[in-house]
Amino acid sequence: MSHQDWTEPFTEDETPPTEAVAEDPSPDEASAGDSSEEGPSVLRGISDIRRHFFRNRKPTYFISATNFNLLGMDEWVGNFRFINYIDCFDGDHPNVFVPSDRPHNEFTCIEDINNYLLEHKEVVDYMERRGGGGDAVFLFFDEDTEALCEELGLKVCFPPAAIRRQVDDKISATRIADRAGVPSVPNVLTPVESWEHLQEVAAELGDDLVIQTAFGDSGHTTFFISSEEDWDRHADEIRGGGEVKVMKRIRCRGSALEACVTRHGTIVGPLMTELVGFPELTPYRGGWCGNEVFAEAFPETVREQAREATVRFGEELRKIGYRGYFELDFLTDLDTDDVYLGEVNPRITGASAMTNLAAFAHADAPLFLFHLLEWSDLEFELDVDELNSRWADPENIDSWSQLVIKHTDDTVEHITRAPRSGVWKLVDEGKIDFQRVQTHRRTVEREDEAFFLRISRAGDYRYKGADLGILITPGRLMTDDHELNDRARSWIDGILEQYVSVPVDPQDEPAAAHMVEVGNFKIL
Repeated sequence: MSHQDWTEPFTEDETPPTEAVAEDPSPDEASAGDSSEEGPSVLRGISDIRRHFFRNRKPTYFISATNFNLLGMDEWVGNFRFINYIDCFDGDHPNVFVPSDRPHNEFTCIEDINNYLLEHKEVVDYMERRGGGGDAVFLFFDEDTEALCEELGLKVCFPPAAIRRQVDDKISATRIADRAGVPSVPNVLTPVESWEHLQEVAAELGDDLVIQTAFGDSGHTTFFISSEEDWDRHADEIRGGGEVKVMKRIRCRGSALEACVTRHGTIVGPLMTELVGFPELTPYRGGWCGNEVFAEAFPETVREQAREATVRFGEELRKIGYRGYFELDFLTDLDTDDVYLGEVNPRITGASAMTNLAAFAHADAPLFLFHLLEWSDLEFELDVDELNSRWADPENIDSWSQLVIKHTDDTVEHITRAPRSGVWKLVDEGKIDFQRVQTHRRTVEREDEAFFLRISRAGDYRYKGADLGILITPGRLMTDDHELNDRARSWIDGILEQYVSVPVDPQDEPAAAHMVEVGNFKIL
């Protein structure tokens, strides 16, 4: 089967952890307290760390709407399972568990989905069959999630929800950056109640402004204001909600960098280009819609500024009690090459699959393993400076890109056909063929092939902003001028052609309209 086409990091005499634990262990074989085979009391370096996770026996779960953010992690961590709401693989993924759907309250955020899963009897029974307890990681969670995990004997391997919320707050994050000496685009943090008030508080920032509210996906909560008409269009979303971040608008390029705060220092991944606001991919002007890992996308001076800023920010996070995985979005001023903080994501992110499946990660270990290690009870030794130096070397960075494809039209339709998750081949301009089932990108080697993870499936509604799927392929999908290249457009056309939908049946219109109202929240 294609999902057992195991590649690196495992040597010929090693069995991949998924095969080693393919049959769920009985309660006598696995328990929350049995974390691994007996090994050294102190893990000394990368080899010991890899071996520890390879032999892991402690149930470890990624609980989320999909398994997208941690694709492939089950090949590195023994006894790792995905518990998801959406079955992106139609049952073909050996380590994804999706319970049957049951009546539930309306989902208004991904935390609702996770809490639904934790209360689902089939999920509880599944965990009990695997010994009960264990470690749990999430994309998003709240205090209710923490309480449910405590009831189930699960350890949440992330800082408390209250600390994550503090870091996730764009206003608070700006102040953390200020303390860390990490520059932001010239800004003022202030409530704004009217156009006249905005002109007064932002007088030193000029007439072309960007306003961000404290919380929310940037595609929904970033507003470009250069006139009173712009203000009137977004005023209801800006005023009355407390402080907002009012920034000078600059000519910039977005980038993302993931990192991990450990007891030995902050480990930093490569600087990735962000795809933002492409109308072929997203209906939102400031909406994230993909990434490129390309070593030469930015000058060395820019990459170094971003790495140094990330280390300083990570050390400031440690002071407030945050440890583990986080991501920084940067804005590089194209006129000055100055690097500014955009925003902070205190979690794994939509770029995590790019970071954790990259060549430099497979040569050492995925960044997420260091997050799990930091949340374990194990002692370990690690030369973070040496690791960061190796990961910063352009020779160790292979080029990959991903596209996050949304429904961009202002329509509501019922999907009758959707592409399968797996490897697809570009056979002609705008035409693609399905090649084989695969659970992530590791067997994709050529630029005319890509791994596609389907999110919206037959039977779902597609509406403005709905996530259709993610495509990951070797090489670049943008030009040096930061525009989509011809190959990217061919892949987009090819995927969209695989989706077939029909107008919503009149009797289903109320349900469809309600789905649009409550269903358009971040799940990736």
